[in-house]
Amino acid sequence: MKLKHLTMMVAAVSATAILAGAPAMADEVLVGLITKTDNNPFFVKMREGAQAKADELGLKFQAFAGKADGDNDGQVAAVENLISAGAKGILITPSDTKAIVPTIQKARDAGILVIALDTPLDPIDAADATFATDNFKAGLLIGQWAAKTMGDTSGAVIAMLDALEQQPTVDVARDQGFMQGFGIDIKDPARYLDEDDPRICGHQWGQGAEEGGRTGMETLLQKCPDINVVYTINEPTAAGAWEALKALGKDDGSVLVVSVDGGCPGVKNVEAGVIGATSMQFPLLMAALGVEAVAEFAKSGKKPEPTPGLSFFDTGVSLITDKPVDGVESVTSAEGLKKCWG
Repeated sequence: MKLKHLTMMVAAVSATAILAGAPAMADEVLVGLITKTDNNPFFVKMREGAQAKADELGLKFQAFAGKADGDNDGQVAAVENLISAGAKGILITPSDTKAIVPTIQKARDAGILVIALDTPLDPIDAADATFATDNFKAGLLIGQWAAKTMGDTSGAVIAMLDALEQQPTVDVARDQGFMQGFGIDIKDPARYLDEDDPRICGHQWGQGAEEGGRTGMETLLQKCPDINVVYTINEPTAAGAWEALKALGKDDGSVLVVSVDGGCPGVKNVEAGVIGATSMQFPLLMAALGVEAVAEFAKSGKKPEPTPGLSFFDTGVSLITDKPVDGVESVTSAEGLKKCWG
């Protein structure tokens, strides 16, 4: 379903003029969205979905974002602002999944429904609900694809371009899913860096951004010039890693780059051969479902339920590649471009 792009109030949470919101009117239902940043296309699409659904349901909507991935203080300020404004629901993609928990509890104690989007809190039940991709499965799919594409993986030299050194939940899930899919003993699935597989060159933290992906890739290439598999936390990171590979003439198909997100720019990079395979998420759907849940909570007090057998509501994942392999279900980049981030 196409959703009309509407003008959105989006600001860094450090902007005091935006944070000084007045309390909502008694007959208004205010829903707030707090994303990690406001410039990642993934979060832009999430805001679009939340804004459009709020307009459709007649809810008041406010959006906030951290100044950078990892800006917990900014997200704390945004939550506190929404508590003061009388919000009925808060949707959040937490930057620091542990440090934000006490502030989330303050919101819940104030009677606010808190839903984590994309990135579960740690522990996951610190939020009332979580709407997310199965991030472990997303990583598993690209790991399986990379292993089957290589065939003999004994000569793999793997670069791991993760998000943050604090290892937020989504970072760990994708990383560990990829490793398991590739055939690596993941030890404790709740963390990484405890693996002892000699095929892993090392980890770098790209902060989910193109610049971080490029510098992280450069660092690992100095350590392991023969890297032939690159795992990236998301597609901006993958784009940066590709620039570093290209600068060394390694854009000849000798290095497999895999990622997670499925944004339209990322799918176009699959089409161009920059990314071999990516796992597509559906952030617009996540946000729209979150707003619907807040509206239902405001009306009936009912909280959303997780997908049966899971601790969160699974919003789906799809592998995108133009080089399919047996045993791993996928769709082409052409098909992916028709539904990217819907």
